[in-house]
Amino acid sequence: MTDPQEFIQSNTAPQHPPLVPEIRLHLANEIVPLWRKTEEELAAEGVPPPYWAFAWAGGQALARYILDHGLNLPSVLDFGSGSGLVAIAAAKAGAGHVLAADIDPFAAAAIAFNAAENGVAVSVTQDDVIGEDHGWQAILIGDMCYERPLAERLLAWLTARAKAGALVLMGDPGRTYFPKTGVEKLATYNVPTTRELEDREMRETSVYRLGV
Repeated sequence: MTDPQEFIQSNTAPQHPPLVPEIRLHLANEIVPLWRKTEEELAAEGVPPPYWAFAWAGGQALARYILDHGLNLPSVLDFGSGSGLVAIAAAKAGAGHVLAADIDPFAAAAIAFNAAENGVAVSVTQDDVIGEDHGWQAILIGDMCYERPLAERLLAWLTARAKAGALVLMGDPGRTYFPKTGVEKLATYNVPTTRELEDREMRETSVYRLGV
């Protein structure tokens, strides 16, 4: 298999997400060709889509909110980090130690690559950290409530962490399994997107605090 960082450099291009132009990410222009190349690299069918190669609406909204409001906390987790957009925003916004968690090896490589491109320090783990507690003062979640099993596991863990005092911020454009109660809407943005990723070219997306 090709080195993940080489794969990223060969199949993406530097771009600035529309809502967060101060951050530069290596992103793909089309999802299907990259998905096929990822399957070829892993010599397998049915691998997850290359979520790391796109700046999703929930992540853009959450990153925008963090940059505008600051996040001066010593220890922050960005769960399901993908491209690293939210983790990079947190580091730029004053967070001390930022850990980006994503089980996809290509995402892990993309996060490290994009963080270096933006001149910030972000640690990366491929561990499934759901259920763990390492003293994170804030947990950041961008666009992760799209599948029921994952959303149920994730929300049970996040609710427990919020009750224990952690700041849990979620960016979401209205995914099916996003919680209907127990959240406070903090801000709403209109995020430019593409019809290849969404069913419209502009997605109204909000940032919420969980556990209120």
